[in-house]
Amino acid sequence: MRSLDRAYSFLLTLVSIAVCLAGFELFIRALDDGMDFNIEQWKYAREVKRVADDPDLGHQHTPNVSTHLMGVDFRTNSKGLRDREFSYERAGSAVRIMMLGDSLTLGWGARAEDTFSKRLERMFADRQVETEVINTGVGNYNTVMETRFFHLEGYKYHPDIVVLNHFVNDAEPVPSYSKNEILKTLNCYTCVITVGAIDNLLRMMGERPQWAEYYNGLYAEQSPAWARAKSSIEELAKYCRANGIKLLIAALPELHNPKAYQFQGITDRVRSVAEQEQVEFIDLLPYLQQDEPEKLWVSPPDPHPNARAHQLIADGLFTRLLPVALASAHARAQQAK
Repeated sequence: MRSLDRAYSFLLTLVSIAVCLAGFELFIRALDDGMDFNIEQWKYAREVKRVADDPDLGHQHTPNVSTHLMGVDFRTNSKGLRDREFSYERAGSAVRIMMLGDSLTLGWGARAEDTFSKRLERMFADRQVETEVINTGVGNYNTVMETRFFHLEGYKYHPDIVVLNHFVNDAEPVPSYSKNEILKTLNCYTCVITVGAIDNLLRMMGERPQWAEYYNGLYAEQSPAWARAKSSIEELAKYCRANGIKLLIAALPELHNPKAYQFQGITDRVRSVAEQEQVEFIDLLPYLQQDEPEKLWVSPPDPHPNARAHQLIADGLFTRLLPVALASAHARAQQAK
């Protein structure tokens, strides 16, 4: 009889825990306003990303996805790009500019038309310079993955100009995925919130490095990940030189506190690689130091660039890209004669 009582008590406890967890899950879902960074990143991984066949690419976008993430509509075209359709083959005389990058280039939390890629396209049009600015940004990409994308797919578009947009975490190692790991993520908001809370707690306790310390540590002299990122930049520069493509490297700043910037050492390291490869380098930090940081963020906890920040980035890029685009347009016109 006592064994039955214990079994009943144990079962009742399990049911109570399950009911509480289910209630908490329903509560979180009811409160979800589509602007929680951790939940939206999880949705992005589930709905948009897929594991790539190439381990150096890690993951890629699923083509022809339509969803809503971080308060904005999010669509991919038939090639998995967050952009309109572009054919591989060139048609017409438009100068073709390819943007390589991560979630900042992608436009996380910004409307597609507000990204600096599309703003640049309109700015060129206002100057009567016909361009196609192709946004190939993918969330959680790093330099190795961005350049690998170019060598696997990007070159097929025959760009005149390539801009490698660099961010402070771009020397991270390429993540490894077991097959379909992303797709196997449980449909559990509670799990996402819990993992994020644990990560924050460990950082507060000093068990994990703070973000500034972590980012700067990626570029240590003996860092194998930075050595590999540097090598991938050199390979991209070599390919572009050999194929008559103008390469530029743009440093996109971390926006927690641009006015008291903690990552100038990272910018200087990337600049030195650009100078070594005779590649034009653009430091966009000065264009984003005029406003209070919060005015540039997608949301208070998420310092991805919002529409205003994308415009400031576009302003900085346009200044340096305009003479390059004009030269490319002239060269194309001469070839057409």
